[in-house]
Amino acid sequence: MDNDELLATLRDLIETSRDGDEGFRACADASGDTRLKAFFSNRAQTCAAAAVELQDLLRSCGGDPTAPGLGGPVGRRWVDLRQQVAGRSEQEILAQCERGEDVAVQSYRQALEKNLPSDIRECVERQYQGALKNHDQVKSLRDQYRSA
Repeated sequence: MDNDELLATLRDLIETSRDGDEGFRACADASGDTRLKAFFSNRAQTCAAAAVELQDLLRSCGGDPTAPGLGGPVGRRWVDLRQQVAGRSEQEILAQCERGEDVAVQSYRQALEKNLPSDIRECVERQYQGALKNHDQVKSLRDQYRSA
């Protein structure tokens, strides 16, 4: 893997993490359930921390995390999500959140299919496991609200 491809992969994952941060915040704002608000807020913080960790890796590889190309489409997607979850039931909010986590899991899987340096692979694998956990928790909560 050349350095340009590595930087592009890290940028994609930074966008994915920022997307998750904004998405979970949008879900927290839309939810009327204090337990879900706390869950979404906690997950948003975890995604924000993942983005910072990836930005540090990007810097260590010679990339600039403030360069153009990071954050544009992400912000628009979450504006769309905010509109999709506003005024929705908890189950509908969780369903939208699950779709976002499907995208995050896929982004990490694609990154892990690449020949990443071992230190970066370790970080990406750990964050991938976190995305899987997020997805499974959101799905479980959605199922709970569906049966309630």
